[in-house]
Amino acid sequence: MTFLLAHLSDAHIGPLPTPRYRDLLGKRLTGYINWNRRSKLHDMAVLARLVDDMRAQNPDHTAMTGDILNIGLTAEFPFARDWLAGLGPTHDVSFVPGNHDAYTRSSAKHISATFAPWTSDQAPGPAREVAFPYWRRRGDVALIGLSSAIPTAPFLASGALGHEQRDAFAALLDDAARQGLAAVVMVHHPPNEDGASTGRGLRDARKFEDIIAHHGAELVIHGHNHRSSVALLEGPRGPVPVVGVESCSAVPGTPGHRAAYHLFRLDRQGAGWTIEGQKRSFDPVSGGFSVEAKLDLSRSH
Repeated sequence: MTFLLAHLSDAHIGPLPTPRYRDLLGKRLTGYINWNRRSKLHDMAVLARLVDDMRAQNPDHTAMTGDILNIGLTAEFPFARDWLAGLGPTHDVSFVPGNHDAYTRSSAKHISATFAPWTSDQAPGPAREVAFPYWRRRGDVALIGLSSAIPTAPFLASGALGHEQRDAFAALLDDAARQGLAAVVMVHHPPNEDGASTGRGLRDARKFEDIIAHHGAELVIHGHNHRSSVALLEGPRGPVPVVGVESCSAVPGTPGHRAAYHLFRLDRQGAGWTIEGQKRSFDPVSGGFSVEAKLDLSRSH
């Protein structure tokens, strides 16, 4: 079996709806100022080209690992839902939230109402809530979605899973192993201890590493840093690649900060799996997307 997975993250779609004065109380005020400073770094036309290029690759599934929104305004959620719907049918697209999607306590409550169709295979209904972790099986691949998105104080962008989600996550990894499935873990924050700077990382990253060490996985993918990265965590069946992707809408000048997405090809080999990855990134000269590099999943960088 061959399974082609596309991964993108950190769309930060704009333009930002005009906030009301009361919307900018607390953390949203600093976020709004920051967005106005960096909004030109996220180009919606480039993002649209990336989505077109990604869909042209005919992936079996697409993973979007958060930060569609910017400051979690109520008015941002309908735009986020419409954009996510443009990636493909809900059966073929999975989503986990980022810190900008759950920017404040008031914005966090909209996550279930907005993103439930991309986190569950249950029939749609008004009472459906998003529960993390979630499991979506596609062929011989188990897609496991975690939420690291929590509201934080101003100037912080950290995340956390919590003990209940971690316990359920470990059980899902065991289920995947018993069924001989490739476990692909989706999370917004880099889940390794040295994956992000102080105040931006996963608070329980050490516990996540312990779970991988005891239960294993085939692949972990994340966003948040707006950079391509590969780290390796030790698992019971060998090293587990932890792969971060750039922002899918970023257009600064350096190659490390250009809009890009990743493609992973998972192939069953006997009782195990081989995984190959490539990065398709924006070319400012041609205005299109092409393979920039193969991802070396055998060593950290």
